[in-house]
Amino acid sequence: MSTPSAPDVQAAQADERPLPPARSRGNAVAGWVLTIALNVAAPIFTYNALRDHGWSEFAALLASGAWPVLDSAVHLAWRRRLDEFALVTLVFLVITAVVSLIGPHSAQALLVKDSAITGLFGLLCLATLPAPRPLMFYFGRKFATDGTAASTAWWNGLWQFEGFRTTMRTMTVVWGVAYCLEAVVRIALTSVLSTDTMVTLSPILIYGVLGSLILWTAMYGKRSRRRGEERTAAAAAQG
Repeated sequence: MSTPSAPDVQAAQADERPLPPARSRGNAVAGWVLTIALNVAAPIFTYNALRDHGWSEFAALLASGAWPVLDSAVHLAWRRRLDEFALVTLVFLVITAVVSLIGPHSAQALLVKDSAITGLFGLLCLATLPAPRPLMFYFGRKFATDGTAASTAWWNGLWQFEGFRTTMRTMTVVWGVAYCLEAVVRIALTSVLSTDTMVTLSPILIYGVLGSLILWTAMYGKRSRRRGEERTAAAAAQG
């Protein structure tokens, strides 16, 4: 039987990741419900309701932004810390409010501004690649753990493994490039299609890209984990 080389052993060890700690299903479900309700459902409902009652776009947008702020407050009180996901949400709320306030206020201009926001998110993803942790590392931690100290420590500890670092950086690149392209496409379509058409098409593009990215992320994550397990098993067999 041949002896594995040092690089082979190191590669196998790099993907020999520890299993996650037992998760509190109640905490995980509560965290998901709060995140979706306060960051997605409540802002949309509030914005539409206020617009129906005659509020301006900017005022309705600003008021609907109170829900993610509440989510951050709940998270801070519950976990005794403010995570990076909540900070990014707050930053983008401020950016969205500022962008909506400045410049022309036509329907077409508003569509272009919305596209610029998603493009900015894509650029933010790419800008974090040289940082100690890319943006998808923090988004992954938000949705792959239940927020407890044990599960958070487990996720943070995975960064020591080369395969995990490669996976997080690849995901960040794909999300960044996808949202930059999505913004360019939506801005281009806004200039050639009618506003009525874009009002219908824009949400389809937004949620179509998001759904595709979520599906790809889940498949890519499972494939990366499976490859790491296969390398570990092969190294163990050679040993």
